[in-house]
Amino acid sequence: MIFLLLPSRAGGFSFLNGCRRGFNYQQKFNLVNVKLKWVKDKALDAVVAGQGDLRATCILISIISSAPKCCLPIYRLTPHRGQLGLPHDLKLSTFIRRYPTIFNESHILDSGGTRVPCFQLTSEALNIHQQELHILEQNQMDLIGRLSKLLMLTRDRTLPLQTIDQLKWDMGLPYDYYNTLVPHHPDLFSSIRLPDDRIGLKLQIWDDRLAVSQLQKNVAFQQKEDVKNGCLAFPIGFTRGFGLKRKCMEWLKEWQSLPYTSPYFDASHLDQRTDVSEKRIVGVFHELLHLTIEKKTERKNVSNLRKPLSLPQKFTKVFERHPGIFYISKKCDTQTVVLREAYDGQQLLHKHPLVDIREKYAGLMRSGFLDRSRGLYKDKTSPNLEGSSNIVGFEEKSDCNSHSEHVVNDRISDPF
Repeated sequence: MIFLLLPSRAGGFSFLNGCRRGFNYQQKFNLVNVKLKWVKDKALDAVVAGQGDLRATCILISIISSAPKCCLPIYRLTPHRGQLGLPHDLKLSTFIRRYPTIFNESHILDSGGTRVPCFQLTSEALNIHQQELHILEQNQMDLIGRLSKLLMLTRDRTLPLQTIDQLKWDMGLPYDYYNTLVPHHPDLFSSIRLPDDRIGLKLQIWDDRLAVSQLQKNVAFQQKEDVKNGCLAFPIGFTRGFGLKRKCMEWLKEWQSLPYTSPYFDASHLDQRTDVSEKRIVGVFHELLHLTIEKKTERKNVSNLRKPLSLPQKFTKVFERHPGIFYISKKCDTQTVVLREAYDGQQLLHKHPLVDIREKYAGLMRSGFLDRSRGLYKDKTSPNLEGSSNIVGFEEKSDCNSHSEHVVNDRISDPF
């Protein structure tokens, strides 16, 4: 495999010399109005289904485990509800009780003498969490590299913390990365006050070794002539039964042969009305998805990246225009963009160690949910679980839209 290093963002690199020579040609190559249909991909839909509950559970695990006694009353967990992505009509306590193999429930008296539920982790969940902490420690430099590359994609090497927070789950960053990971690298990161008064994170040092896109690393799979000319092609794959018209096939073939502009390279010289500019936008999101550990993220997570990434209006249209590169899953009442090349059916081709941890959590969640549905937890508070199927492994029975159909007749006497 050939690695191409970039001397600097401003100076460019030899790989793009051919692109610069063909600059006039690029500017004349206008966008072709090609519309490709969306075709359902059951395998990738199954990958997305269930992630809502898994993500919310992992966040709660992180919050509870960081508490002084690893136990928190429900009123201490409620302020974090907005980060969980749960339906408005689903009580937080109902969600937590759904997974008795993850959370143990006890009760305490609040300052007014009211009996309130308190939750801690089961021994099984604690065991997995300890494995997770060990993996995070082992892979700290990998995570630092991912965060650095994310900031290097931006114009000023800076992003608001809110924007990073939207991507931290997908990138495998710890829940409290800003307090536990960033402070250990003051030479790399600094907190700044943005013009809109938000707090941002700035990368202080540009690292040439990181400024190499995944597509450039994979030049071994490209034609030698294309590599020489800087015209790298993206891996393409379509859902079975996807019919491409001849006009679309010709356009795609010609588009693939256009010069590739690295997402780490200054692209201000490109005319945004051209296909070459669109190929650069596709390259930005191709790289961004490669920075995630499961090669997917919700579309809304990137919707506010237009200015930091120097992208044109309606930039997310590239997801629809290139269904052979990106798949948009509409499961769980949202749109999730998946990088097709990263999967063989439902299987992720290259698994990050944190993915294995999440699969262990998902397995524990499944067993607890099934045990409760079989009545093995009748001696405890038992909320109505009817319609609850947003769990990894239950996709074939539900499209994850059943959350909104929860009947909140929980048979719970307390107000939580």
